[in-house]
Amino acid sequence: MTGADVIVKCLEEQGVKVVFGYPGVAICPFFESVYNSKQIQGILVRHETNGGHMASGYARVTRKPAVCITTSGPGATNIITALGTAYADSIPLIAITGQVSSKLLGRDGFQEADITGAAEPFVKHSYVVRDPRDIPRVIKEAFHIASTGRRGPVLIDVPVDVQQAEVKYEPAGEVNIRGYKPTLRGNNLQIRRVIETLASAKRPLICVGGGTILAEGEKVVQEFADRHHIPVVSTMMGIGSMPNADPMYLGMLGTNGKPYANYAVAECDVFMLIGARVADRAVVKPYKLERRSTSIIHIDVDPAEIGKNLGTTIPLVGDIKVVLQQLLEHDFESDYSEWNEELAERRAAYTDRRHYDHPHKINPARFIQTLSGKMDDDAIYLADVGQNQLWSADNYIMKNGRFLTTGGFGTMGYSLPAAIGARAALPDTQIVAVCGDGAFQMSMMEMATMRQWNLPVKFVILKNDYLGLVREYQHHTYDDHYSVVKLDGNPDFELLAQAYGVRYFHLCEDAEMEETIDTFLAAEGSAMMVIEVDSYDLVKE
Repeated sequence: MTGADVIVKCLEEQGVKVVFGYPGVAICPFFESVYNSKQIQGILVRHETNGGHMASGYARVTRKPAVCITTSGPGATNIITALGTAYADSIPLIAITGQVSSKLLGRDGFQEADITGAAEPFVKHSYVVRDPRDIPRVIKEAFHIASTGRRGPVLIDVPVDVQQAEVKYEPAGEVNIRGYKPTLRGNNLQIRRVIETLASAKRPLICVGGGTILAEGEKVVQEFADRHHIPVVSTMMGIGSMPNADPMYLGMLGTNGKPYANYAVAECDVFMLIGARVADRAVVKPYKLERRSTSIIHIDVDPAEIGKNLGTTIPLVGDIKVVLQQLLEHDFESDYSEWNEELAERRAAYTDRRHYDHPHKINPARFIQTLSGKMDDDAIYLADVGQNQLWSADNYIMKNGRFLTTGGFGTMGYSLPAAIGARAALPDTQIVAVCGDGAFQMSMMEMATMRQWNLPVKFVILKNDYLGLVREYQHHTYDDHYSVVKLDGNPDFELLAQAYGVRYFHLCEDAEMEETIDTFLAAEGSAMMVIEVDSYDLVKE
């Protein structure tokens, strides 16, 4: 077998069925082996970054590591943005990059790049394979590292001569990496401290982050909150941990969150963080919580996250699902009825006072409420970055599906390729991506990938002819000096849809919204809906 054959065999043993990639000479031996595989389908993307985003979408819906492939040099460096996106949101990816021949390393050969060095800040671990006999061990370790502890991307750089070398395949033994032993079970003493703290609390609050979903902890979070009547807020990445219909769920906190959710954060006496790092979008001034007599419980599988942004009273390291199951083994008496009644009154009294009266333009908040409300219960909604993301997070109606977006890195152009990756994993699930006209143009070439590989996706473009969120920032900060944010060169989206064989919908009247959405969701195959949004509409007045 060649080294490339061994790589493919090892991927098959890991259950890989799809790899997203863009070939080049330095990775051609691998693609030759994929050609001969009866299990793995190679999908040609139109840009390496988007191949990484497709693998991200695939990994998030399957909850297993997904694979993206590039050649050396610019192919490898193009994938760094996707690795950074996955690293910030703890998404398990395996990125395999081709490399120049081993004897040319360090000599600045054609398309040589020190990709392991360049990507070091954005991966959980990386390998340069110099001996083809190491391939089975490296592949097995990479999948283990990517999918355990705090999930994340792993990079494997393989020189072309290593791929071409003849080698006898010998399967790897059990993974045993010195120094890498993620903690799964929570410390029993800390578990008891958490229970005691909650038992004595009057105004507890749970805050769930993306780590809850990564650990498949949604059901145990719901069970724990519902059993003990503890209200729940979420970060943006934690949307989906609780359905909107659950009376314990208050919505998203933070600068773009619900006012009553932020009120709960400000007034609670126990703040229980679960799989969240409370970055600046979630809690802008964490020192205010620290100065009060609030007890802060922080549960995370990564000990480096605990206390990083918010001082912690009770740190508890472990896998979210395992730790919550441990907590559910303990019962305690409590009465939070007064606290819950207060929050319910706050929520009931809240009204969105923003007025919307723009003829021939769509109210984006109402649109997202209507769209998500009409989507299947188990549908997957993907939001891009910009105003569309904030409107989506604030108005999306969560049922039993998934809300996917890029939080930590905030990568524009993510939603369409991630939706294609999700479609490759789930051919029968309703999938809808929502993006702005700026973000769409960062990945619109992937409509060719949708078409070539029969991966139909429905996507919505909120068209306001601006980089909307940057324009909004310039409005508030620079007295309406709109510098380099107007999208005067927007294409004719209808002609673009026709060019790629995508069904086209256009919406500019609120009165036509429900009927258009119904037709859009019922359409066969891929569909694009462009909705006209007022160029000067704001997320926050």
